[in-house]
Amino acid sequence: MPILPKVAIVGYPNVGKSTLLNRLSGRREAVVHSEAGVTRDRKEIEVEWVGRSFTMIDTGGVDTADRRQMARQVRAQVEAALEDSALVLLVVDGLTGIGPGDEDLAQIVRRSKRPAVLVANKIDDFNRVDLIHEFHALGMGEPVPVSALHGTGSGDLLDVIVDRLGEMGALSEAEQRQEIRVAFVGRPNAGKSSMLNRLLGQERVIVSAEPGTTRDSIDTVVEAGGSVFRFVDTAGLRRPGKLDSDVEYYSRVRALAALEKAQVALVLVDCTLGLTDYDLTIIDEAMKRSCATAILLNKWDLQKLDLEDLKWKLGRKTTLKPPFLATSATTGRGVADILPLVRHLHDLYSSHISTRDLNNFLQEIKAAHSPPIVRGRQLKMYYISQPATAPPRIVVQVNNKGLITRPYATYVENTLREHFDYFGCPLVIEFRGKKG
Repeated sequence: MPILPKVAIVGYPNVGKSTLLNRLSGRREAVVHSEAGVTRDRKEIEVEWVGRSFTMIDTGGVDTADRRQMARQVRAQVEAALEDSALVLLVVDGLTGIGPGDEDLAQIVRRSKRPAVLVANKIDDFNRVDLIHEFHALGMGEPVPVSALHGTGSGDLLDVIVDRLGEMGALSEAEQRQEIRVAFVGRPNAGKSSMLNRLLGQERVIVSAEPGTTRDSIDTVVEAGGSVFRFVDTAGLRRPGKLDSDVEYYSRVRALAALEKAQVALVLVDCTLGLTDYDLTIIDEAMKRSCATAILLNKWDLQKLDLEDLKWKLGRKTTLKPPFLATSATTGRGVADILPLVRHLHDLYSSHISTRDLNNFLQEIKAAHSPPIVRGRQLKMYYISQPATAPPRIVVQVNNKGLITRPYATYVENTLREHFDYFGCPLVIEFRGKKG
């Protein structure tokens, strides 16, 4: 669902496309590394300039001479970005001059019939701006010199983009609609990209049997059933001590940052490996970042798990008690149930319980299990309310916070979850004494 006009950034590998995206957006959203080919999927970032908003799409580098499967998949993603865009930025290396790859890409852009701007990157010294003149031979119009690394010329480029987009960049009513932000997270090769593609019904992100194919957090905005969803496919999370490269380190940082922004986290578990301790750690990471969380048991067509045992393990290992869904990205099993589950979790995340219902609940739990007596004094709970949502924040007025014991606090939380069906939803429970 194109909410804002899209601007695709395309170019040969290692010409600085991701660095340019970070520079123009003013945020370090895309993973940048001197290693060529770090970017593989399409990554979309919203950019605002002089009151106009648009979406920029970072794409993988295209080398038409590379016949490997991954290179073909990257090219397919670039062609999809061109199809989806209102404007194209063809980025070239201003220092090295025209290469065969630049000529091939210029032909691809022309065949797309999309308006384009030629960007000569890496012009760090504008005394050498004469280097860009040879790029006129590409037939893409006047090159715009920039240095994505140092920011030189980036304002001029943004002016050109806004001018070319015209009125398409104005803020739209659709932009103001609330999005449900959903992050797909899990260990490498759990099937996150395959599941997102199956859910969307298109090859939105590159899928490969090679672990670590996804390097960055990839956003996709769709509308379904009157709701707007922003799905984020993230790189597989490895234990910090098992990261093999800088790229894996920054991929992990981006994945955790995606959780920070998400309201709902879908943790994919590889059924062929079962629920591991590190899967539980990822669930805990989602809870720490206040995400409503569910588990997608992927590859169910290959291996089925004992659901009763799984429920018991989750009950013992996490207070969040997330719901789980048996799924298969290959066969489509359970995929139709994902969006209803996301809506349910988001409703819980945003819900407000009336003060009357909360205090009726308080009387019930006190009658069922008397508050503890500590050092001869009994805990008294007077009143309960919910002052905030997203996530729900519950405040319990007590006579003395020092009389709260961990077992009784856990009892209150578990009973609250069961009574109001808050399974998978983070809860902030605050016991507040008379003195605050």
